[in-house]
Amino acid sequence: MAYATTIEGTRFTFPDLRSLLAKATPERSGDQLAGLCAEGPVERLAAQIALADLPLKTFLAEELIPSDQDEVSDLIARRHDAAAFAPVSALTVGAFREWLLSPAADATALAALSPGLTPEMVAAVSKICRLQDLVAVAAKRPVVTRFRSTIGLPGRLATRNQPNHPTDSSEGILISALDGLLMGSGDAVIGVNPATDSLPDYIRIVELLETLRLRLDVPTQHCCLGHVTVAIEAMARGAPVDLVFQSVAGSQKANAGFGVDLAVLREASEAARSLGRCPAGGQFMYFETGQGSALSADANWGVDQQTMEARAYAVAREFDPLLVNTVVGFIGPEYLYNGKQIIRAGLEDHFCGKLIGLPMGVDVCYTNHADADGEDMDALLTLLCAAGVNFVITVPGADDVMLNYQSLSHHDAVFARETLGRRPAPEFEAWLRDVRITDAQGRLASAAGVLPQALAEASRLLPGRAA
Repeated sequence: MAYATTIEGTRFTFPDLRSLLAKATPERSGDQLAGLCAEGPVERLAAQIALADLPLKTFLAEELIPSDQDEVSDLIARRHDAAAFAPVSALTVGAFREWLLSPAADATALAALSPGLTPEMVAAVSKICRLQDLVAVAAKRPVVTRFRSTIGLPGRLATRNQPNHPTDSSEGILISALDGLLMGSGDAVIGVNPATDSLPDYIRIVELLETLRLRLDVPTQHCCLGHVTVAIEAMARGAPVDLVFQSVAGSQKANAGFGVDLAVLREASEAARSLGRCPAGGQFMYFETGQGSALSADANWGVDQQTMEARAYAVAREFDPLLVNTVVGFIGPEYLYNGKQIIRAGLEDHFCGKLIGLPMGVDVCYTNHADADGEDMDALLTLLCAAGVNFVITVPGADDVMLNYQSLSHHDAVFARETLGRRPAPEFEAWLRDVRITDAQGRLASAAGVLPQALAEASRLLPGRAA
């Protein structure tokens, strides 16, 4: 079915829903690379006008990727809740935006609506939102999850303490993790991206993180971000796995590029549940996504990268995760060229994930060859805090020495806490105060009292050292 609109006597026609969505997308280099983008701002405006007039229920009648050829599309169709969708089923995309911005769309209404929204619907409405809209709507939609700490409560910001090391050195991981803890980072997770993906290294890393957690009595959870199949084998061997991690994407073919499908993810979820480490009613899955992953795998089916990103959230939603984050600038300038595109994409991803009902975090980051800098990341962090982001990722000095990209520093989390008033998870906040890392007002205390003790503790945690 074709879609069209006329601007000052010029008629713009879009042959199908894929084309309409792609050409309505704000400018980004990935869609340019794929040849999907609008030819210029006027065609983009025409597509956005036509998209605003499109009934939401069109997305139930016209699939972007056929269900009989793609298990993600099949999942989206099977999981759609018609009763939840009913309150907005008569709206157009434009009218849906107006409703989302209205007082009627409060936290209760948005939570009830989430099962009735498809990824394509939320991607569509995001394309006609300004940045302020993306912030305002997401801020109204808290999504709370729990393991040992409670993530996503209003007014709070959790952090992933990311102690990566280029050789997976136990000492390097440990010192980096302690550095983050001393700056108040780690209430969402202490999560290591392993330099290698071998089973022995995976088990060694989770055992190290488990020892750290237990010795310091930190109310958080840990994760080695190895491949999910490695995690399954590690769990079978009795490794102390808290969170099971996997990168996911918005099509079956793209997920195959990651070496997974829905069946493998279900197997991992069942294995983790059987360990009994997560409290009853809690969550233990951790997913990462990122705009451009499907295109980079030649698995986007002619769909724009932001809509493909939103489709990945249907995969994540299926497994009730503790954490989901978009690595927004990590894939590179081929997909998000500069700071402006990264900022827009980060707010879009957070907005779409929250409307879907996910506990969304954002890795506020960029690669060294992108046209972006730390000031762009300052702006995105501040906007995300206003939008109620569940968590962000922090590393020492904002420089990940293993993945070789720029993220946030632990100091940036302190800024968000002390200047923007975003408190840690309540359990972690109490621990920080009890061990005197923060004072009674939640501000960082002098490190003089805790640093020597922490460093001495580190030496005892390493394998072969005295307990």
